[in-house]
Amino acid sequence: MTTSGATTTRLLQLLSLLQTPRDWPGPVLADRLGVSERTVRRDVDRLREMGYRVHADRGAVGGYRLEAGAELPPLLLDEDQVTAIALALQAVPLLGTQVDEAAERALGTIRRVMPPRLRRRAEALSFATAPGARPGPAVPTDALVTVSAAVRAREVLRFDYAGAGGTTPDATPGDPPRRAEPHHLVAALGRWYLVAWDLDRDDWRVFRVDRMTPRTPRGPRFAARDVPGGDAAQLVTARLTGTTPAGTWPCRGTVVLDLPARDVAPFAGDGVVEELTERRCRLTTGSWSWTALAASVGRFDADVRVEEPDELRAAFVRLATRYAAGSAGVPGSGAADPSVPRAGRT
Repeated sequence: MTTSGATTTRLLQLLSLLQTPRDWPGPVLADRLGVSERTVRRDVDRLREMGYRVHADRGAVGGYRLEAGAELPPLLLDEDQVTAIALALQAVPLLGTQVDEAAERALGTIRRVMPPRLRRRAEALSFATAPGARPGPAVPTDALVTVSAAVRAREVLRFDYAGAGGTTPDATPGDPPRRAEPHHLVAALGRWYLVAWDLDRDDWRVFRVDRMTPRTPRGPRFAARDVPGGDAAQLVTARLTGTTPAGTWPCRGTVVLDLPARDVAPFAGDGVVEELTERRCRLTTGSWSWTALAASVGRFDADVRVEEPDELRAAFVRLATRYAAGSAGVPGSGAADPSVPRAGRT
């Protein structure tokens, strides 16, 4: 690489560091860039000549930072930043918002101001999102911004909340709005969720943002609370799957299946499969209830023996009675369907 090329690359790295919201002492920058502090000072001067407003604080605890609101010259990005932008903007349809077209236009604008080499890199990262990747309705941009602003400001949020049918459950005209302390906004499976402390229920709740209609003005500020399990994203996952906030299943049991381990393992999910013989295996797995766990084992369509616990044995009895009653009077109800493979049958 030529001296000029090395300097340009180093300036891009320096600019990338300065764009993070913190002060960078000269010695730290010199160490990160592998140059002397004198070279760092010269590079900072070069950025200033290019139009970047770099502020420097003197003293032992001082450092460099890029001033907020600076008018930046044409976009300067390194290869990793180009990759991140291209991937992020094209993945916007997976997020369940109403800014898909805006993201596409933004990517086009950014590509036009990139140098040819980086533009080719951005254009090489082209992909389509599956039509079914976003299962729910898109969240209005204004609602998403309002909820996010309330989370950031730690202000009580007032909102109307609609049920699955588009109406507010157990609500009548003139009812007061819901009130909650919004703590975290989480994107999961194409939907947006708000993790909040419900002031009227005095408990944690997970709200779907596409069902929220925020009201103004917002309420007073509040002190942050500790989210159960310490992880908002994990709490949302737990509510969606029926697991505990720690990410574990509340009901877990062990069975022996008359199937080879190789036939069970691909369909065991997060379960543990242990080979016993060439034709038998042990499966330890979990679910959100004992009945659901017993039903999930039944999908393998094989002879099964419960090892533990007794709650799972009782669930098998309940399901057997229920299925027997449901099949009463149905011709051929006891016969298996030969057209469906044994392992993985649903």
